[in-house]
Amino acid sequence: MATARLDYVAPWWTYWMHNFPHFNLSFQPVENTFRPEEANYQQSLVFLACMAAAGLALSVLLLSTYLTCLCCCRREEEGETKRPDSCCVSWTAVVSGLVICSAVGVGFYGNSETNDGVYQLTYSLHNANHTLGGINNLVSSSLDSIEVVLQQHLNRLDEIFAKRGDYIQSLRFMGQMADNIIRQLSAVPDLGKANVDLSYMADQAAYVEYYRWLTYLLLLILDLVICLVACLGVAKQSKWLLITIMVFGVISLVLSWASLGADTAAGVGTSDFCVSPDKFIVNRTKSFLSAEVSHYYLYCSPSLPNPFQQSLTIFQRSLTTMQIQTQGLLQYSVPLFPTAERDLLGIQRLLNSTEFNLHQLTALLDCRSLHKDYFDALMGVCYDGVEGLLYLGLFSLLSVCAFCALLCTVPRAWTVMASRERDYDDIDEEDPFNPQSRRVAYNPSRASHVHSFCSYTSSLGSQTSLHPPPQVASNLPTSEYMNQSMLFGGNPRYENVPLIGGGSPPPMVRWPRPLEARSLV
Repeated sequence: MATARLDYVAPWWTYWMHNFPHFNLSFQPVENTFRPEEANYQQSLVFLACMAAAGLALSVLLLSTYLTCLCCCRREEEGETKRPDSCCVSWTAVVSGLVICSAVGVGFYGNSETNDGVYQLTYSLHNANHTLGGINNLVSSSLDSIEVVLQQHLNRLDEIFAKRGDYIQSLRFMGQMADNIIRQLSAVPDLGKANVDLSYMADQAAYVEYYRWLTYLLLLILDLVICLVACLGVAKQSKWLLITIMVFGVISLVLSWASLGADTAAGVGTSDFCVSPDKFIVNRTKSFLSAEVSHYYLYCSPSLPNPFQQSLTIFQRSLTTMQIQTQGLLQYSVPLFPTAERDLLGIQRLLNSTEFNLHQLTALLDCRSLHKDYFDALMGVCYDGVEGLLYLGLFSLLSVCAFCALLCTVPRAWTVMASRERDYDDIDEEDPFNPQSRRVAYNPSRASHVHSFCSYTSSLGSQTSLHPPPQVASNLPTSEYMNQSMLFGGNPRYENVPLIGGGSPPPMVRWPRPLEARSLV
């Protein structure tokens, strides 16, 4: 069953990032072809990273200007009694926290996508490295067997068959077939250079990716912790928490700009490669691979002939001819020369193992295996990898905006807290309407006196011979009545006490005198 052809098509976001302006550090335009070994191209990527540094400088300048204006406005408004609006501060902090949380979620997804893409790249490179290593091992082992071991057997047989010219002629013919096999194996390109490059690339990619993934993970956790501490500081109105937020917010702002610059440079460089990867690989491997072989593995098209087909065919025919000659010598020469059997059997085993290596070599030299590894590597880098870098760039951009808003909110929250403390300090402690003074002035002894007075009046009303005194209507204003009610702790038991009037004592009750007292008078 034929395997479907894998055609690579670069995604649209790689073309978008490929079209980013490329300038060197001298502000001269640079061609956007992927050439990592050239200094101008390296400078163009550094220039993109420096754009993030310029954005950091601009954001720091704007924050400094805002804080300076805030301090000046605060000095001008110190004499005013208007309290700053805390609602705006709270909502700004809440929105900034939500944006940071959303950015962290986007960052986790982008970090995972980039890690998956790099993992797929390293996995494909290791597979291709295994394939190339297998080809090199098969070619080298086959050459050693033909050049060394087979030649030793032929030399000994030449001495044994010295008196038989026909047998010597068969040995000479086998030697010619062995030379054909050596020439065809030597025509196979030496893939050791590519093998070393792929192994080095896979190791370096895995090493860099591990620390990149770990760095972004710590940055995401730091942003999330700062978001939680910011919400806690605004809710509890803690100044030391606000100071902590201010310090770590500046650090996170710097790290966010740095990550944005690194993501942009890495994304643009990778996109330059992904737009035309075939051209870069052909130029990179032209020192040890011909263009015909490179195109065969890069495109793996049925219209492209296998460049190793002719060599493999000659190899197979020569090997078959040698096996026929060896079988004939075993059949006719061993009865006459028994000592030749050992060498002839050795040649037969060698040819069988070489034929097995030939079948393996034919399978490994087929383009489908290496082309699939190449396709998987491109899909991992150009789809998952670059897409993850775009999400990480979005995370950095959202974090920058959120932390700028959060850093602008912290001084306003500090002003609100200072205003509340100033208003609290301006309250007179001897003011009877101050809640703190009421807590200090209230004591159980006074409460007991009030309670006894009320109990006495209530006991008077319980006598059957006397009527309770009429209630004195109070003309106090509602606010004064409520304040006096609050003075007694808000207990409704004391609301009807007439002593709280305009400071006058309660009305005197005239009791009827007994009859004995009247007669004496």
